[in-house]
Amino acid sequence: MAGVLTREQILEAAEETLRRFGPAKTTVVDVARTLGVSHGTVYRHFPSKAALRDAVAEEWLARVSAPLEAIVASGGPALGRLHDWVATLSATKRGLAAEDPELFETYVTLAVQSREVVDRHVDELVAQLTAIVAAGVDAGELAAADPAATARAIFDATSRFHNPVHAGEWADAGLADAFEAVWSLLIDGLRPRRG
Repeated sequence: MAGVLTREQILEAAEETLRRFGPAKTTVVDVARTLGVSHGTVYRHFPSKAALRDAVAEEWLARVSAPLEAIVASGGPALGRLHDWVATLSATKRGLAAEDPELFETYVTLAVQSREVVDRHVDELVAQLTAIVAAGVDAGELAAADPAATARAIFDATSRFHNPVHAGEWADAGLADAFEAVWSLLIDGLRPRRG
């Protein structure tokens, strides 16, 4: 490989290698071979196989959270943004699973092995939800004594629609209706009580 090897090139090669061999059999040597460099060159960017694995998981999770950031920043009514945020998270995960089921399963396996990465990702997602809930409380649109706890509850209550543990259920024809039923229940509990 000519030129200076970048982190992005290594991560792309790691994805290609993971696709070919799976997470259990992929080694740093395999990634280096895909790049046409020595494994020492890869180790200069990532000090261990675990660090490379974590970086690949972070990269994948960043693809999941990127469209959600725009929803948080978009302004507008909190109820609409909350719905769009959860629906987008769910659709993104379902799309990734449907487009390339084997690679999706590989990433899920990597994420399970990278608990700290996943925990940071979930914390980031809950922080995004918290920002929307807090804005809704400030606008009088939502009733939540603790926006962070409410955000975590929304995330947990909708996990069937976005947690990869439930990926086997995502092809269910009634999933959209089930989502809207859960959503209606959540929103009813979040609206301020009048009178």
